[in-house]
Amino acid sequence: MTQDAPPLPRWDLTPLFPSLESPEFEAAFQKLRADLDSLEDSFQALAVRRRPQPSVDAPFAGQVDQAIQGLNGVMEQMRSLSAYLGCLVTTDARNETAQARRSQLDALAVRLDQLHTRFVAWVGTSDIETLLQLSETARSHAHPLRRACEMAAHQMPEGEEMLAAALRPSSISAWARLHGDVTALLSGVVTIDDQPQTLTVTQLRALASHPNRAVRRAALDAELRAWESVEVPLAAALNGVKGFQNTLRVRRGYLDDVEPTLAANGIDREALDAMQAACVESFPDFHRLLAFKAAALRVDRLGWHDLAAPVGTASRTWTWDQAARFVSASFHRYSSRLGEFADRTFRERWHDAEPRTGKQGGAYCTPVRPGESRLFMNFDGSFTSVSTLAHELGHAYHNLNLAHRTPLQRATPSTLAETASIFCETLCFQSALESATPEQRLVLLNTSLERDLMVVVDIHSRFLFEKRVFERRSQRALTVSELKELMLQAQRATYGRDIDPLHPYMWAVKGHYYGPLFYNYPYTFGLLFGLGLYAEYCRDPGSFHDRYDDLLSSTGLADAAELGRRFGVDIRSIDFWRSSLNVIRQQIADYGTLVRSLEAAREGTFGSALPEPPA
Repeated sequence: MTQDAPPLPRWDLTPLFPSLESPEFEAAFQKLRADLDSLEDSFQALAVRRRPQPSVDAPFAGQVDQAIQGLNGVMEQMRSLSAYLGCLVTTDARNETAQARRSQLDALAVRLDQLHTRFVAWVGTSDIETLLQLSETARSHAHPLRRACEMAAHQMPEGEEMLAAALRPSSISAWARLHGDVTALLSGVVTIDDQPQTLTVTQLRALASHPNRAVRRAALDAELRAWESVEVPLAAALNGVKGFQNTLRVRRGYLDDVEPTLAANGIDREALDAMQAACVESFPDFHRLLAFKAAALRVDRLGWHDLAAPVGTASRTWTWDQAARFVSASFHRYSSRLGEFADRTFRERWHDAEPRTGKQGGAYCTPVRPGESRLFMNFDGSFTSVSTLAHELGHAYHNLNLAHRTPLQRATPSTLAETASIFCETLCFQSALESATPEQRLVLLNTSLERDLMVVVDIHSRFLFEKRVFERRSQRALTVSELKELMLQAQRATYGRDIDPLHPYMWAVKGHYYGPLFYNYPYTFGLLFGLGLYAEYCRDPGSFHDRYDDLLSSTGLADAAELGRRFGVDIRSIDFWRSSLNVIRQQIADYGTLVRSLEAAREGTFGSALPEPPA
């Protein structure tokens, strides 16, 4: 973005609360506390905890109805307050008032987590099928109740579960907050045009798409120095998180560290293995992509600083208004409902797009009220940022379709949470391709394939890294050197050995390592599942819209396999994943053909050295 560009938007949170110090916020906070007190009293009166006998009768079904209603009510309030405070602290790490109020909310969240754990044990040790026959409320929550049975089988004794929940704010959550705060305030010095500049680490990472290779390399070096300056506390944070997770996994009787993620993500190991096998098969195709890119950049060997480099001469810088208009127009072409929804988010200022000191990196969408969200990103004017805008709007549209569901019904696994975001990204990408010249097409394919490289190849490296960290963390804490080496090993196993330098601090960069277990492979699932759904839309656009909205509204009511069957998809078959990856393979082939032709037109010297496009 240029210095003369209009200011980027900051979101409007006043429809939620006038301010953090307002009477309205205080009243909402106190209401949550009071309703949580009442729910605890109710659960005590109903004896909500693991049952010695599973028998169910009409009175018990009525008690379950009461518990579900109370739990949903408190969860709704908790979500709104948590989202509001999250919006404040992620955009300003120095907001001590928000940090303090979030700490207070964390204490209430522990109590809610403990009540939910008791609820899971209560219904999970009951005769669920009889309960579903006796209660309409239970039937409308059949999927989360059946999931409760699976979860109850792995619960520790109640006292241990209560203790684990009570320790979260001062252990795993505290480590995650440390990572977020440190990275939000982290900066480094980079020299550009003989001028030293102090930039946030988010701004340094944004220079990965700078057209000048020397600038990209200087930015990477500055970024690595910045991470090195905080490597000790971040290594301690990662060890703390993984140690906590590993201890609970063992105590809950899971076979390995992946197993607890499967039920939470709505899939089974057969589906995960099929997807990952198809991804590993595709790595040689991505290695060809990297060779094509090296040729396009006229370098013998790519470095990490080249992976997001622009290719071609037809790239452009987007203003925020241009990006918003383009995304809105692409959505309107798909459906008026999606397009009008996007227009509403811009009109009502749901977006915070401005990079600034104290604001965390990355992007996210958070639901703040039923059907209403706030969207966080760091817009840099690239088409990647335009795609990110479409991606986060897809999440917001998903939230819109879940608006009429209760909190228990809205609990969407991460694998399905990326469905709408990838679909919306694809809509915008296809819109951009339609009127593109060959030069512009090369630029667009470069952007899209950068994402695919990250989601298929890089994310698999993250899976390998996290798996190895868990294996070693069960014995002892890992040193900084060990974490860096494991990261490099994982990158070599996926990217191949032709990338130099690599990025040994990606374990410090990615906040996902400091949250849920293996919060990486669901993105791959979401990309490939979303591409499969887009292919279905192209085959039968007439009947797609309603079925798609119904799927988005049902992501908390069924697992991924059942939802996939609605579109004729078998997620346990490697052929489905291969078919989605074939879409990417074709794009790699198109990319290679464009590089060859454009190099030939410029009398380049790389054409004969390029690999053959993937078959």
